[in-house]
Amino acid sequence: MSEPAVYPKRLIEVDLPIKRISAHARREKSIRHGHISTLHIWWARRPLAACRAVICASLWPDPADPKCPEAFIKAAKNEMLGWTTHERLQLLSPDSYERFNSARKTPKNFDKKEELRNALLDFIADYSNWDNSTVREYLDTSRKLTQAAHEALGGSTGTRPLVVDPFAGGGSIPLEALRVGADAFASDLNPIPVLLNKVVLENVPKYGQRLADAVRKWGEWIKSEAEKELAEFYPLDPDGATPIAYLWARTIKCEGPGCGAEVPLIRSFLLGKKGSKATGLKLEICQKTKTINYKIVKDCGPEVFEKGTLRRGSATCPICGYTVPGSNVRMQASKMNGGADVSRLLAIYTESKKGRSYREPNQRDLVAFSKAKSYIEEKKNSLLDNGITIIPSEELPYLRSIFNINLIGVRRWDQMYSARQLTSLLTLAKLVRESHVKINADDKEFAKAVVTALAFAVDRQADYASSICTWVQSGEFIGHTFAQGQSLPIKWDFAEVVPLASGSGNWDGAISWITRVLEEVAKAKTRCGNAQKASSVEQPLPDDSAQLIFTDPPYYDAIPYADLSDFFYVWLRRTIGTLYPELFESSTTQKNGEIVQLAERNQKYAYKTREYFEQLMAKALSDSRRVAAPRGLAVIVFAHKETAAWETMIQAVINSGWIVVASWPIDTEMGARLRARNSAVLASSIHLVCRPRENSDGSVRTDKIGDWREVLEELPIRIHEWMPRLSEEGVVGADAIFACLGPALEVYSRFTRVEKANGETVKLKEYLEQVWAAVAKEALSVIFTNANADSFEPEARLTAMWLWTLSAGAKGQDADESDEDEETEEKSSGQSKAVGFCLEYDAARKIAQGLGANLEKLEELVEVDGGVARLLSVSERANYLFGKKEDKEMVKAVHKGKSNQRELFTLAEHQDEGPDTKEELAFVPGATVLDKVHQSMLLFGSGRSGALKRLLVDDGAGSDAKFWRLAQALSALYPTGTDEKRWIDGVLARKKGLGF
Repeated sequence: MSEPAVYPKRLIEVDLPIKRISAHARREKSIRHGHISTLHIWWARRPLAACRAVICASLWPDPADPKCPEAFIKAAKNEMLGWTTHERLQLLSPDSYERFNSARKTPKNFDKKEELRNALLDFIADYSNWDNSTVREYLDTSRKLTQAAHEALGGSTGTRPLVVDPFAGGGSIPLEALRVGADAFASDLNPIPVLLNKVVLENVPKYGQRLADAVRKWGEWIKSEAEKELAEFYPLDPDGATPIAYLWARTIKCEGPGCGAEVPLIRSFLLGKKGSKATGLKLEICQKTKTINYKIVKDCGPEVFEKGTLRRGSATCPICGYTVPGSNVRMQASKMNGGADVSRLLAIYTESKKGRSYREPNQRDLVAFSKAKSYIEEKKNSLLDNGITIIPSEELPYLRSIFNINLIGVRRWDQMYSARQLTSLLTLAKLVRESHVKINADDKEFAKAVVTALAFAVDRQADYASSICTWVQSGEFIGHTFAQGQSLPIKWDFAEVVPLASGSGNWDGAISWITRVLEEVAKAKTRCGNAQKASSVEQPLPDDSAQLIFTDPPYYDAIPYADLSDFFYVWLRRTIGTLYPELFESSTTQKNGEIVQLAERNQKYAYKTREYFEQLMAKALSDSRRVAAPRGLAVIVFAHKETAAWETMIQAVINSGWIVVASWPIDTEMGARLRARNSAVLASSIHLVCRPRENSDGSVRTDKIGDWREVLEELPIRIHEWMPRLSEEGVVGADAIFACLGPALEVYSRFTRVEKANGETVKLKEYLEQVWAAVAKEALSVIFTNANADSFEPEARLTAMWLWTLSAGAKGQDADESDEDEETEEKSSGQSKAVGFCLEYDAARKIAQGLGANLEKLEELVEVDGGVARLLSVSERANYLFGKKEDKEMVKAVHKGKSNQRELFTLAEHQDEGPDTKEELAFVPGATVLDKVHQSMLLFGSGRSGALKRLLVDDGAGSDAKFWRLAQALSALYPTGTDEKRWIDGVLARKKGLGF
């Protein structure tokens, strides 16, 4: 068997400025104008900053590596010296300026290979900044270095390295590959990302500004024509005001005895607020006729307006007070197929010379809507030239907890819209088809490119024109369909955009967003790439053709891409389906072959199991290894909080013949994230860097067997080397745990298999148990600085490790919660939110096991409920810590988090005892250091200063150095704003005053 060839390491295998790249990636999330994410919705896009940096670091060799070609070292030195000129120094960030300014004074600094490496890393960090993405100097340098690296590593002169993304999605990776001077091949099984990538990788490089100008021109033509055709459906007000948005509420019949009133389902009677002034609806109830009318009231405080008729999916009748349970509300709505067409019009938001304001509905409004219903009725059976119905009546499936809109009878895509919303979309789609005939027929490919972008505008309009678009009171604008990400939730009240008016979500906005992207992408003046529809398990590329496989594959069960994308697919099929027959041959997107775990979401996907995901992902990664050159790399992005998902993904990586050689966490989330509160949600995406495990002839290496004892000896050494680096970069918690998988897996995955002394093969699952134990032990040494973590009891170590694991999610502490009135089938009315700190059960089990603890035996500290383990809040441990059952009402108040400090618990005293005796009552100090720390926190929190002093001084808890070390560690770990954080800091503040 031939020996594997050895190549110089790439920069990404050695170092990466992840802290600076992460800062640019986070900032990029708030950049909108011109960003490709605004071209068309696609889910879980990669930040361009991270993609650009990773591609450069993956294609460029490390100049400090002994095997790095001199040709690249020379080219890198020349390029970096070029950045020491006065003009280019001004383009650098303060973090990079010092290094390059020093080299300007002493050019020989770059003769030191480590210094040259650091200069390249500085350049990469600066280049990842959005502001520098189209700066000519950065573009030129990156392209010269990419070409120099390619030729120095054996690439033919004049060719460019090929970067392949077999799960191309929104196109961030292939776009950045072109930007830095590589060739890009993007493929996806789903037609929508294929189209997105064709526009960005093929059409924009080919046509540039001309394409943007044409889209703007024909967008105006469509608007002009649509205004004529839609005028009767959106009449102007008699006073000249223009409606911008119509605010609707679905309705049900009250089920109260003898009532039967029509009840609008409204979250809040508040319409809008500006500062301290608000506008809302005031109810006018007629008991005799059982009717409800609304009047608009202005210039009141927001608190004047009641909550609404809805509470967690249940509806309360304003007339009789009867509450219709959520299941019955859904049942009534289901009989009306969602009820969008029989909803109650509440108010109209208008614009005039006097500004924007609300008005009440009138008969003209109802007549206009009635005309739209008649129009849709006429079009019901109409067909397009390709034989499909004009109205998108394809099935909208049910996916548990994702497509909850299905629960109220919305079972076809056209039922997502009211009749007038459908009317406007059908008109725009028709005009897009007509525009293709009118655009310059001499250049059919250019006309196709223009119409494709116009079709994206229809999709953007659809996103703002469904019956789950809500009215955002704080800003008085329309929220779009996918405002909550990858789901179609139930929205009982909704806002209808006027597409040709000047409000949010209109046609002008759709065209503007798209043309800005086309112009921004064109600035880089890249070569053309290649986008194709293809399965990742069978890529249409020759063997050994790619220098880099860089991909962001599906995250196990996180996003049902195919089903979600049908929302747009059914419209694209009706706008440009005939232009791309190979992409739109079926009625909906292809579901077979999609690599995602959906077995629990819908019975028809029972075959999409964990094993299905693992097998197909292994096939996809195996085919990527076939495509990758022997000296090439693969970077696989993954982010999932469940250990099962990671184990499945990693097993697929190893089974497909890759060796993991590094892993880098890059923060890709904004500071406030919806799901981050008190749960281990990853802030970072982990970039696994892999090399092919093969021989020099390209065959998979199968003859290298590892010794289990040697692997176990090397594992903690690698983790010990890696963890401090992560801490320096600010990577903590769950992010750090999963970031440690790279060095840990390098130890394991470089072997074909690992065997124990008896010849038994060590499975990945068993090895990962050891990884978690090693990570937990190393993390504790970080948590308990200058202290021996082994000296603490398992309960203290587990609590500290648990909170540390959650610490990455603390960034999202101020995130808004989802609207509690929106119904999901898992929520029951009145269900309270759990306090405490939650981890996925298997992750918690692995942490505990690594620390020598058993979760099931720690019932006074941890509660296990199905797949979730919860570290109890300190207040929940009061009964256990002080040895007496509390008053039932007091326990209820504590668990709801509503008790004040003086009411927190009774400290084992009787309710009728006077204030002079309460502090003297005896309680037993906790058996462990953690128990004593928690007791002190509760004593401080309830204002029991005398009892706190007795615990710390008289009972000697404060004389134990471990007490204060643990308290200090917990202070750093408890999230800001929690009672625990306030209490532990209060205890620490008493330390000096008590003589410790």
